[in-house]
Amino acid sequence: MSSEREEQFAIYEVFSQKSPSAGFAHQFSLLAPNPEAALMMARENFMRREPCINIWVVNRDDIHGLSPEERASLERLDNKSYRETKGYGDVQSRWRIHKEAYESKADIVRKEG
Repeated sequence: MSSEREEQFAIYEVFSQKSPSAGFAHQFSLLAPNPEAALMMARENFMRREPCINIWVVNRDDIHGLSPEERASLERLDNKSYRETKGYGDVQSRWRIHKEAYESKADIVRKEG
């Protein structure tokens, strides 16, 4: 009898959104007989802990992902590293060096003039 009862329940994943501009974040999993009960349980368990503006409950069976073999297809096929923002981390320090050099030359010109 307990196996029949377990078969009627499904695992639901609970996601929450803290603000209108925030994305949804996974919070926890729960066991429920239907989506309505899962939403009620998620609200009861989660809303006590943290404020949020929205909650999603998703049946785990409805979540589909890539297999490890398929994940290899996510690697970039092109060689467009120029689109990445590398090499800009030291712009501020380089700008400071040039500004100081310019200011020191301006000071020399003022003292001579």
